[in-house]
Amino acid sequence: MLTACCFALIVVQYASGGVARNIAECMCKLGARPFMISVVGLDMAGEMLLRYWKSAGLSTEGILQEKSIATPVVTNIFDSYGELAAGVASVDAVEKFLTPYFVQQFQSYICSAPVLLLDANLHPQSLEFACRIAAGSGIPVWFEPVSVKKSTRISSIVNYITYASPNEIELIAMANSLLPEKEFKFQLDHNGSKMHSVESLFQMLKPAISFVLCKGIKCLVVTLGQAGVFLCFRDWLQCKIQDLKSSKLASLSSMPHAIVDEGQLGVEFQAYHFPALNSSVVNPTGAGDCLVAGVIASICSGLDLMRSVAIGIAVAKAAVESKINVPAEFNMKDLAGGAESILSGVKHLLV
Repeated sequence: MLTACCFALIVVQYASGGVARNIAECMCKLGARPFMISVVGLDMAGEMLLRYWKSAGLSTEGILQEKSIATPVVTNIFDSYGELAAGVASVDAVEKFLTPYFVQQFQSYICSAPVLLLDANLHPQSLEFACRIAAGSGIPVWFEPVSVKKSTRISSIVNYITYASPNEIELIAMANSLLPEKEFKFQLDHNGSKMHSVESLFQMLKPAISFVLCKGIKCLVVTLGQAGVFLCFRDWLQCKIQDLKSSKLASLSSMPHAIVDEGQLGVEFQAYHFPALNSSVVNPTGAGDCLVAGVIASICSGLDLMRSVAIGIAVAKAAVESKINVPAEFNMKDLAGGAESILSGVKHLLV
């Protein structure tokens, strides 16, 4: 009698994570000095998360740590191809303890920040409260959707948001949360994959992009994984066009707008496709967070939006080639070279 045996290799790894935390750590390694408002417990996970903050000399003033708190933990299960197969998250402490009252204690930091990043794990009341503080001082707000479910929290704060960084599915969820009739859909291929041509993918997402921009968001950085990024915005001035006139992208300033008729729930906007860089994927976790970190750190350093997105993609490449969520260090020369390569491949998307 023959018996077929099947063995599964299971590897368990612990890593510092959390979308906003990953972004903040990555920004620090790119030369920025982020101020983090968060919560951890007096447990092993909490100490692990604070270890880097302390070693980097970053302020922990905004990080609440108490014995009664269970540090937020996410368990992800990846298949043999490195793709996320399942996940379980316990992040209740973020909603419970990061209240408007707690956030208010750091109003001066928010009002003096170049950009306020909001993680959608926050309670809707805290999201709105932080947005109002930022709005009072004219501080641009970046909304990071975190997940499909949490991305719908955009509905109460959409008028405050300058930037948002959804993937394709989060974009659709955001649009549907702003339109009760649930008009927008994202069609997977027959095999369940998201492998579309750039042009067909844009045509599929264009109505949702236009509608979300119509509702108030000024700029969308739609992350597409290996397909790169769609950068879409309502106002060309958001790109600081005067900074681009000396770059290879100067000719883009005279290109026509992509237009979706107002009657079809949309507004006039511009859209560009940024290609991804070829990479040897080791760990896809954290790549999207590092992309956002690269964009925000670059904006804060005074670079225009186009170059900032290109640098973000170069940072994401370094992240997927690292075993940990945020690479231990970045080679700035490689990032600059990668960004230039990306910029040479940017394409204006026409309707």
